[in-house]
Amino acid sequence: MTSVSAAANASSTATLTIGDVLGHLKVEFPDLTISKIRFLETEGLVQPERTPSGYRKFSSGDVARLRYVLSQQRDHYLPLRVIKDQLDAIDRGLVPPGTSTDSPRPAHVAVASIQGNAPTAEHFRPAPAAMRLSKPELLNAAGLRSDQLSELEQFGLISAKPGGHYDDDALAVAKIVADLARFGLEGRHLRAFRTAAEREVGLFSQVVGPMGQKRGGEARARAEETVRELAALSVRLHAALVQIGLREVVSGS
Repeated sequence: MTSVSAAANASSTATLTIGDVLGHLKVEFPDLTISKIRFLETEGLVQPERTPSGYRKFSSGDVARLRYVLSQQRDHYLPLRVIKDQLDAIDRGLVPPGTSTDSPRPAHVAVASIQGNAPTAEHFRPAPAAMRLSKPELLNAAGLRSDQLSELEQFGLISAKPGGHYDDDALAVAKIVADLARFGLEGRHLRAFRTAAEREVGLFSQVVGPMGQKRGGEARARAEETVRELAALSVRLHAALVQIGLREVVSGS
């Protein structure tokens, strides 16, 4: 039975405390905190029942809904605004594109199509860098040659960590560069991407910097969500501008 069916057939009785929910999800999402769960409730992603004394009581459906939200953030770097649209589609019996029917889903789900909800930032991976790859392992995993990696390091697109290993971030960049290399693009052609990214970091830091100075788990969760949203919008804007420019090239205008 898929997790969709499991979620659909699970009891909806709200019996779990917020601590119970954290215990259920902590193994799969190690960075999850009670403050993050409260933040997601504040943002309307989950709506647990309340006892007369005000304590939250979560159902198995609430847990499935939280797991879906956290998975979409971790695996597709989607902003909460987009995930909220997806959940609304699910609640109406639709499944957004690019989501697996084996993903944990709240309530009953009918397979259908809904367009326009997945942003171009869905290929990003926001999880903390945890891999420790040797140079041969990185080259093998990304499909790069040694001279290509040397060029990327020369132009600052990839750098080894202290000790000489490479992490998740290096692998993500290396894979993208390997795909671009199929079109004849080399590291020296990609320096502009790093320059543009550094400028965006400087610009967006003015927005998220003050947020990061606030204390508390919910403030941190809100800052992380703002970073995710800004990154998604940045990628969408970049893609739109590139597509417009290339369209003019192709049309000869």
